[in-house]
Amino acid sequence: MDVVNQLVAQGQFTILKQPLGFIKVLQWIFAIFAFSTCGSYSGMFKMSVECKNRSESDLGIEVEFEYPFRLHQVYFDAPTCKGENPERLFLVGDYSSSAEFFVTIGVFSFLYAMASLSVYCFLLEKYRENCKGPQIDFVVSAVFAFMWLVSSCAWAKGLSDVKTATDPERVVTLIAACEEPENHCREVNDPKVSGLNTSVAFGFINLILWIGNLWFVFKETGWMAAFGGTYVPSQEKQPAPDSFAQEGYAQQDPYAGSQGGYQPEYGQQGYNEEGGYSQGYEQQPTSFSNQM
Repeated sequence: MDVVNQLVAQGQFTILKQPLGFIKVLQWIFAIFAFSTCGSYSGMFKMSVECKNRSESDLGIEVEFEYPFRLHQVYFDAPTCKGENPERLFLVGDYSSSAEFFVTIGVFSFLYAMASLSVYCFLLEKYRENCKGPQIDFVVSAVFAFMWLVSSCAWAKGLSDVKTATDPERVVTLIAACEEPENHCREVNDPKVSGLNTSVAFGFINLILWIGNLWFVFKETGWMAAFGGTYVPSQEKQPAPDSFAQEGYAQQDPYAGSQGGYQPEYGQQGYNEEGGYSQGYEQQPTSFSNQM
């Protein structure tokens, strides 16, 4: 108990509240529903054969079948209505491949989801280290999504064939005594296949869950940064920011001097209307008497 309590104390169970962990819990649960509803199924249907000679009739012929639906091995005894021993008849079809494939994908999905939850809760830091864990998780999840698509479609087709092969109205045609007009054959009970219908629904629900989980695993892989990178132009077209800062604003302002701004020196030279430039404004004018 101490080891269990220590593991629980060290676990990061907040991941289960996030989409990455929560969807994995749903995958784990619905995988159980999928393979259990298919792998544990057993059904039965009943027929009656009423012969002209009532003593030879059999009004309760029961035919039982179950997973993995190797119907060609399922048999029943039917009266011949000719005073002879009952004849043994077999159902038609072998649908074990699609059913077993569906159950196998469900079992492996259950195991992988349980292992992933353990890693999320107790080894999350190592899982995200160098993004190798999420990348492996993404590839495996993509494979399981594809397998759920294939297995669910195959089992849906297989279930349709199982329903046809176990239809009492169809099975009655296998009995030779039912071809005689004086004998009356009919179905009594149909097989209940609601559990099998549910297994197909669970299969496609698992498909949706595994496809939806791909996006949240993809965000952990680090591949999004590679797809979302920006283009960096060459240095010939655009100078680097450091070099631009070193050159300063003086490169853009041709009028800037060493101390700043354009500052004409009026004290050194001026303009004379008669003769061009004078020596400046520091020269004082002569007195009025001297000019006279």
